[in-house]
Amino acid sequence: MAQTVAIGVDTHKGMHVAVALNEHGGELDDCSIAATLAGYSQLLGWAKRLGEPIFAVEGCGSYGMGLARFLAAQGALVHEAERPRRKDRKRGKNDLIDARLAARCVLSGEGLSTPRSSGAERELLRMLLAERKGAVQAHTAAINQLHALVVTAPAELREQLSGLSSARLVKTLARRRPATDEAGAVLRRIAQRAESLQREIQETYASLKKLAYELVPELLAQCGVGVISAAQLVVSSGDPRRMRNEAAFAALAGTSPVDASSGKQQRHRLNRGGDRQLNCALHVISLQRVRRDPETAAYYQHLLATGKTKREARRCVKRALARRLYPLLRQTPLTT
Repeated sequence: MAQTVAIGVDTHKGMHVAVALNEHGGELDDCSIAATLAGYSQLLGWAKRLGEPIFAVEGCGSYGMGLARFLAAQGALVHEAERPRRKDRKRGKNDLIDARLAARCVLSGEGLSTPRSSGAERELLRMLLAERKGAVQAHTAAINQLHALVVTAPAELREQLSGLSSARLVKTLARRRPATDEAGAVLRRIAQRAESLQREIQETYASLKKLAYELVPELLAQCGVGVISAAQLVVSSGDPRRMRNEAAFAALAGTSPVDASSGKQQRHRLNRGGDRQLNCALHVISLQRVRRDPETAAYYQHLLATGKTKREARRCVKRALARRLYPLLRQTPLTT
């Protein structure tokens, strides 16, 4: 029977460095590979020659994503290793040291998690959310730029455009005939950019909506859960097997209260950890449910009546939401 080998991988954009340790922590070998399919295959072959490999890969959400997917598709056992902490780097830092620390996580069982990314649909949702976020930010910047430039535009042009809403301002300037004056031409180009970004936002939303309804229709049926929030919940939670129970999901979302008691004072403070995008999605859902869902509204008012502040009551609502949405996310189908 082949011995178990712990393989730690420090990932970078163009290359990955791996270190192999035996069951007792002794170093067996190390290697460097290119971050390509050929390199991934080379790494897996190297690891199998040493024994039965268990991989700990850094950065499974970025540079290590391609390797983690490849290894999982080949049936290898893959974990995501936490970035080394400052106290673990007393002997300095280089790629071999980081890879060795990742391998030691396999032996100790600490600092490991299941890679978040799982399935082509989840990855597509993540890409669409990133595209939409960038387009929304650029669209907002273009609108703000238009309003600022109109203030300092020539008097005649400023009088024509003053008082218009953002949507009307963009439409008016985008359809304006090519101006002979340079100021009018600048405003026209910015307005056309804003229109193009608005179309991109609408197209990404349509794609998100279609994919979200295919993956999690039960989630979207919940009061207050919109397309963007549902997509973020699916992307942030990742592989349903990562969540052992609803408490683990609450910790992932940063909605689990942190004990801050001292002496006679018993209190809990805000959890600033977890996935902040997931926390934001739960926050948006909680605001909608407090307004539109009678059960949630009654719970919120009860919390206020017991002496909690509005902020504390909203945190409690988010924690209750994590408990309610967790079973629905656990049912999300796994796809490759």
